Amino acid sequence: MSIHVLNEYHLGDMTVRYLTDDIQKQVSLILLPADMPAPSLKKNEKLDSLVQLKITGDAYDDAYALGNSMRSSETVHRLSFQEQTLEKDHGQTTIKTILTAKGMYQVTHCLVWKENSRYVKIFCTLENLGQEEFSLEMFESVSIGGLSPYLEGDGHGQMYLHRIRSVWSQEGYAQRIPLEELQLEPAWNPHAVRCERFGQAGSMPVNKFFPFAAIEDEKNHVFWGMQIAHPASWQIELYRKDDALAMSGGLADRDFGHWMKHIRPGQSFQTPQAIVSTAHTDSLDIFTGRLTEAAEEGLLAVPESEHDLPIIFNEYCTTWGNPSHENICKILDCIRDKGFQYFVIDAGWYKEEGVSWDVSMGDYQVSKDLFPQGLEKTTEKIREAGMIPGIWFEIENVGNASRAYQMEDHLLHKDKKPLTSYCRRFWNMCDPWVERYLTRQVIETLRKYGFGYMKIDYNETIGIGCDGAESLGEGLRQNMEASCAFLEKVKREIPGIVLENCASGGHRLEPRLMGLTSMASFSDAHECPEIPIIAANLHRVIHPAQSQIWAVIRQNDPLKRIVYSLTSTFLGRMCISGDVTDLTPEQWQIIDSGMEFYRSIAPIIRNGQSRRFGPAVSSMRYPKGWQAIVRTGTDGQAYLVIHVFDLSAPEQIQIPLPESCPEQIAKIYSEQREAIQVEDRCVYYEIKESWKALAVLLE
Repeated sequence: MSIHVLNEYHLGDMTVRYLTDDIQKQVSLILLPADMPAPSLKKNEKLDSLVQLKITGDAYDDAYALGNSMRSSETVHRLSFQEQTLEKDHGQTTIKTILTAKGMYQVTHCLVWKENSRYVKIFCTLENLGQEEFSLEMFESVSIGGLSPYLEGDGHGQMYLHRIRSVWSQEGYAQRIPLEELQLEPAWNPHAVRCERFGQAGSMPVNKFFPFAAIEDEKNHVFWGMQIAHPASWQIELYRKDDALAMSGGLADRDFGHWMKHIRPGQSFQTPQAIVSTAHTDSLDIFTGRLTEAAEEGLLAVPESEHDLPIIFNEYCTTWGNPSHENICKILDCIRDKGFQYFVIDAGWYKEEGVSWDVSMGDYQVSKDLFPQGLEKTTEKIREAGMIPGIWFEIENVGNASRAYQMEDHLLHKDKKPLTSYCRRFWNMCDPWVERYLTRQVIETLRKYGFGYMKIDYNETIGIGCDGAESLGEGLRQNMEASCAFLEKVKREIPGIVLENCASGGHRLEPRLMGLTSMASFSDAHECPEIPIIAANLHRVIHPAQSQIWAVIRQNDPLKRIVYSLTSTFLGRMCISGDVTDLTPEQWQIIDSGMEFYRSIAPIIRNGQSRRFGPAVSSMRYPKGWQAIVRTGTDGQAYLVIHVFDLSAPEQIQIPLPESCPEQIAKIYSEQREAIQVEDRCVYYEIKESWKALAVLLE
């Protein structure tokens, strides 16, 4: 079978190459760094289709695929190339590739590139052209093939998978795994399918892995990678039978995510978007910065109040779920004129006496005990103090102490029973009654009291899915699409509102929801030593301008501890909480200084490139060594943040500065004089104690 180039397009610093063959007329998608044209290497490889889907009843690929992978099925092999079009409109290039199984179905593969961006977005649309309904059981958003174009044979010993794990309060743990350890090297005969499929099933899309993967060619310093923009079950697959390696991803399939979708004659279905890139670099940080750059599209549309990345005060770690008019007024007396933009009333404002906040959400009646004069007086006091009032809601879930918990007709079901966790149930977001109820309880509350900020929490996962559609996974997908639609309604009804995406901290840090909100809670790690580790890790998967990081200050905190906490927030958005009514003038002085430093680096947080230095941290709970983040801006400034975890670190650390990084120290944030200097494009810092932090502004 002869393989040749169908078309090739240069998109910024990337080359998009489409390959096809003369017999089956399949099409494959290859991405290459523009400065590295692929050499002609002799390889034992077949064309891998740029679309991956499977219809029930169709044959699987070669041996041992069943239960392992649905890729390269009979559904794919029926398709043949029909046409490819290129459209340019207002700085956007769209390439559509149409494949058809005559008289049965058609797939349109869509690749979108915006001028000057360093990534593409890819999705696929299927249309039923036949006379009978069929059922999809797998339909991925993207598939890129030929992921070892610069290496002889299968590239053994040179190829690595990067993926990022996540669990509650320890988000962002990075893995770099040789493909051989995943048994992704071909056998002596290309007979058996090799597949590493991973992802997450449920409504917390970052509840095991981030929807991210990258392949590294270590020898040639090239990366390929993707993020899946989907708020529910997803999967990413690495797949090979021969020298070729392919990577695909999108909706979790029937095996992995209990997903099936019936497609009637004339009906179409579109996958979620995938963000995809390639780069010639030896730095994972540089590569992932290309993917998180996609967040710029959403950041351009945030409310005006967000443009300078203002500082948030959240009272949760001050009152611990017991906010009241009285204690909020005491807080306001202490923080007015400190430069906070938002004051967020967190969970508990609705709770009845004797009932915990985390089992009573859903009814959302303002507590008369906590707010005897109603919320009007409290929000009035917040505005008088010069801040925008914010409020917490857990929109989609209800607690077992609420009246809403008993409204079973309007809740999600599984196997015809209310879907129940240890203390929560879930609204059926597709139910028109629920939309009306939430409009009244949520949107009208925001409007009535003039809230300009809403923290949207989400503290349990639906799991594999729910009743109401042709499969549990499709029920989940539809429910989460309805949740996204409700957020869009909030933004329409309350123009200019700032939305915070929270899901037990960081369980929803995926591109779709991040694109609907201004920022996100980075984690539920409020006072832990691992906060800067998590915050630094997240630079690889979300834009730091959207990463809200807690600095909880306690009355007995020494100044060194306050600096450790405040410098952690320099890795994203600053959010302060804690014992602010009981702090000394000396403590406030170091906090004020930290807030001033944050404001000076906010433009670099908003527009910059991060690089991490230091030994890998194997245990987040008991970290050893040190880390440094250097973030270089676009206006001749940069800053670095150093955290030392214990005395196992060397006496002096050396941090090489990137070529574009300035070298002049303009400002240092610390509680003491520091032995730090820049010489020959390196920062040298003498470590004298553990659990120590500082930040340096360079210009």
